[in-house]
This record gives sequence, C-alpha cells and structure tokens, in this order.
Amino acid sequence: MKLFNPIFSSLLAVGLLSATLVAETSSAGRYDASIQPQVTASLTKDKHFQTVQSSVEDGIVTLTGSVDIYQQKLDVAKKVRRLAHVQGVRNLIAVAGTSAPDADLTSTLDRKLYYDRLGQDNLFNFVTASVKDGVVTLTGETRTPTDFDSAAFLVNTTPGVKDVINNVSVAPASFFDDRIRLAEARAIYGDPVLSGYAIDPAKPIRIVVENGKVSLYGVVSRTMDKQVAGIRASQVFGAFSVQNNLEVAKHS
Repeated sequence: MKLFNPIFSSLLAVGLLSATLVAETSSAGRYDASIQPQVTASLTKDKHFQTVQSSVEDGIVTLTGSVDIYQQKLDVAKKVRRLAHVQGVRNLIAVAGTSAPDADLTSTLDRKLYYDRLGQDNLFNFVTASVKDGVVTLTGETRTPTDFDSAAFLVNTTPGVKDVINNVSVAPASFFDDRIRLAEARAIYGDPVLSGYAIDPAKPIRIVVENGKVSLYGVVSRTMDKQVAGIRASQVFGAFSVQNNLEVAKHS
C-alpha cells in the first residue's frame, strides 16, 4: 500500500503553481514589443502628456514623469489602460504644477464644493475637503453617482492638488429616502425661522439621508436656527433618526 506523502504533495503543488505563473508571465510579456509603441504614440498625441515617460514589462506599463494637474495623471493612466494587451498600469507620475499653501487650497476647495451641482438638488450632498502637503482627503456623502463624479472632478482639476484620497460615499438608491429628503427640505426651508436660508441658491443647510437616517450639515447664523432645524427634521414622518451636525457661525 502506498502511503500518502504530504511533503511530496505540497512540493508538487508549488511546482505546478510556479509553472503556471511563469507561463502566464511569459504570455503577458510576449506583447511588450507591440505595447510600447502604442503607449508612446498615445502620449505624444496629447501636449499635456509629452513629459510623461513609459516602460513595459510583462504587459504592465509603468508611467513616470510629470503633469500639471492631478486629473491629467488620472487621464493618462486611463488612456494607456485601454490600449490592446495592456494588463495594468503602474502610475508613478508626479503632479508638478502650481503649488498652494494647504490652508488656501482647503478654502478654495470648500468654496467650490459648496457651490457644486448648484440647482441640481445639491442640498442633498455634503462633501468637505482637508489638505496636507497638497494631498486632499474628501469626506461626506452624495445622493447620486453623478454628484460623486462632479465633486471628484472639481477637486481633481484644481491647481495645487497633488493627490486625492476620496472617502466620499454614494447613498443607496431608495424611493423611501427620496421621499424623506423632499419632506425634510420642505419642513426645514419652509419654516418661517429658517426661510431666509432658502434665498441662498447653494442651500447652506444640507440634508443627507441614508436608510431613513437623517443628518444635517452646514453653517447657520444662530443657535436657535440649529435647534429649529433639528426639531423640524425630527417631525418628518418616516425619519428613523436625526443627527444635527449644523455649526453655528462665529461672529466677530
């Protein structure tokens, strides 16, 4: 009777795996000679990418060099990834355009995000930016993927942004939540104490709803306004809970 040898079995498995990996690498690498000229031609067609260099190994394209804005770094990687036989892209491009102090860049981005999607139900989005050494971290939530893309593109195309960490989430599609959003907007902006905020087209009181849970964000002028907004939000039928994150402006 032959005894089962676990050591021999393990070595055999490792050998087969190694052979498979070598075969896959060899298969991917056989297109390197055709990929490189495609990449070079693609880069030279766009004046924004003419300082970008590339190399190819086993179907993986490594991009180096520099661009002026962060969105261009994303665009060139996307362009290369679509080329025939490209297995992946290693994006080592530096963003070497205009630099700005973190505080100034934060202020610029917050203002842009505040007015983003103006007139497009933007009161149901809340996105903020923090900046350290030119690296932007985005947090918050948007109602739709379109709102998410809009906020991301706005930040990606801002001069001075070196990199972006996007922690913004998109609310799940829900007719139930949409009904609550509209009811919350009517309750809050229709209140006589808060109706003045409706004049601002950017809608300073933002209403974020997810699975029936309501969160209020933004800045109001008085403590009473924050309290009234919280009360009105809590009175909407269907809202499971209300988190009042409104801030009261500091008056000098």
